[in-house]
Amino acid sequence: MVEHLIALVGNQNCGKTTLFNQLTGSNQHVGNFPGVTVEKKMGTMKRHKDITIVDLPGIYSLTPYTSEEIVTTDFLLKDRPELIIDIIDATNIERNLYLTLQMMELNIPMVIALNMMDEVVGSGNSIDVSGLSEALGIPVYPISASKGDGIIDLVNQVNAMLKNQPPVHHVDFCSGEIHRAIHAIRHLIEDHTERLRLPNRYVVTRLIEGNEQLEQELGLTDEECHIIHHIVEEMEKNLQTDREAAVVDMRYNYIEKVCQQCVFKEGETNEQIRSEKIDKLLTNKYLAIPIFIGIMFLIFYLTFSVIGGPLQELLESGIDQFNQMLSGLLQTWQVNELLQSLIIDGICSGVGSVLSFMPIIVVLFFFLSLLEDSGYMARVAFVMDKFLRKLGLSGRSFVPMLIGFGCSVPAIMATRTLSSERDRKMTIVLTPFLSCSAKLPIYGMITAAFFSQKAALVMITIYCIGIFVAILSGLLLKNTVLKGEPVPFVLELPAYRIPSYKSVLMHMWEKAKDFIKKAFTIIFIASMVIWFLQSFSWNLTLVADSSNSILASIGNFVAPIFKPMGFDDWRASTALITGITAKESVVSTLTVLLGSDNSMMLSQMLQTIFTPQSAFAFLVFTVLYMPCVAAFAATKKELGSLKEALYCALFQTGTAYVVSLVVYQLSSLLM
Repeated sequence: MVEHLIALVGNQNCGKTTLFNQLTGSNQHVGNFPGVTVEKKMGTMKRHKDITIVDLPGIYSLTPYTSEEIVTTDFLLKDRPELIIDIIDATNIERNLYLTLQMMELNIPMVIALNMMDEVVGSGNSIDVSGLSEALGIPVYPISASKGDGIIDLVNQVNAMLKNQPPVHHVDFCSGEIHRAIHAIRHLIEDHTERLRLPNRYVVTRLIEGNEQLEQELGLTDEECHIIHHIVEEMEKNLQTDREAAVVDMRYNYIEKVCQQCVFKEGETNEQIRSEKIDKLLTNKYLAIPIFIGIMFLIFYLTFSVIGGPLQELLESGIDQFNQMLSGLLQTWQVNELLQSLIIDGICSGVGSVLSFMPIIVVLFFFLSLLEDSGYMARVAFVMDKFLRKLGLSGRSFVPMLIGFGCSVPAIMATRTLSSERDRKMTIVLTPFLSCSAKLPIYGMITAAFFSQKAALVMITIYCIGIFVAILSGLLLKNTVLKGEPVPFVLELPAYRIPSYKSVLMHMWEKAKDFIKKAFTIIFIASMVIWFLQSFSWNLTLVADSSNSILASIGNFVAPIFKPMGFDDWRASTALITGITAKESVVSTLTVLLGSDNSMMLSQMLQTIFTPQSAFAFLVFTVLYMPCVAAFAATKKELGSLKEALYCALFQTGTAYVVSLVVYQLSSLLM
């Protein structure tokens, strides 16, 4: 079977990942804000197992400056896919066609998927699809990726092109002075581009733009370089503009000509008109941030008090009944008491205590997915830009930070989208201060035991503390080790759209699947290890009292460090240590050590090792101290240095200690 490789390319937020999911049946999460796809993703086309589709990061240009542009350009130049599916947002066709014209220079067969045509038609506008195809020399197919319209015709065209492999014949859109410059240089460097198997036309325009690195890679002689520079200087003189502007003008002049012939606009789309009205309120200079805080408070209230809380109690009741049934069966079968203890007190208590929080996590991400898919989160990034600049960051850092509320690992990886090395490092350091979903079970356990009547208020406070500490840390780093100015921030605000139920459910399923996977891998193993360490002494003798165990001796060694914060019980310090493997392990560890997975009994047991003040300080510490080992590994990978990753972890843990200490001492004085 012949394997075919297809690249899916387009601007940010054009519906590229939605189309990828339609074509492959994949479940990549779709977000209505730029920067969702950080790395290229691969999938096999449905019913065509010989076709591999690569979803490349959304970009606006093939001039490789940002990480997304580098990933996409390198793939297209080096991997040379057989076909490019160029997905264009039909509601903003002028901007999208700029990338199309650049890709036409790569000499790779293309087909255009004209997305969101339902919105164009619905607002009374129209596009001459056949005229557009003729003007570009590329097959064009109108689609609606979110609704699945036009996908079959697009797939049929892709199959036909892969089967017949027609020669590439794009329209030559250059004219005048730049036309003469391009074709003069094309003949001059033809031997070099053929030798390196590079697309000649693309290389020529990059040379005209002034890419010195490309001159070296081609191995041009001094004489050839001199001729090229002379041709470009002559072009600049005749056009009375600089070389880069000349290339940009060439493309936009042709785009304007094409759009005049093929695009007929009666006005803005209904989605754009609606978005402008909504933005007058949601991006208001004074109301934007209070509205955002209010929305988040409502989400926490619904998650912990109205929807998620009752569902958690229901699941917890089911887990309790399962544990009792299993315990009865093990006794009936006369299974060894030690093995019974491992299964019931170790595995079932540890894993079950974490699993019971799954409804809260799923409900929370249901609401966050609604905000993201609607386009609201892009507005929050826009609003936060001015504020983040005071910390030495641009609004672009908000996207990784936002992802950090889900999980620190993809958030740290998402910093690749930041063009400034300084911004990238600072975002990596600050993002783990934000509450990831893995910490939710800890918050749920502590609030149920000490603050059940004020769960939503405590939750929003904890989140705000993480954000506030990130702000203070940013100011500190900005004026010390990471001095400098943030890069300019440019963000396209997508139109507000009603979230797709499929995308929202997909997002919820992904979070639930990840949570269950972690529960039955990391938490499963951690629960067995914790059970063993709290059941045996150093000479491997079974202990009746866990305070005489290996775990207790380790915990007692560490415990004095936390005495100033009010939680010097060895079980609390042990839970924090195991939390480095995965934050959910804090809950499973305390559940195993306290010997109860019943929520009411667990709450009573927690009150023997914490006071309300020390419990809150414990919460603060778990928010801020170094993230799990997976996030630490991601930090090391992105920074490229174990030493720098360790510095980050020490800074985060030291900050957690100081803030937790201050919170405990102040709350003890006030209460």
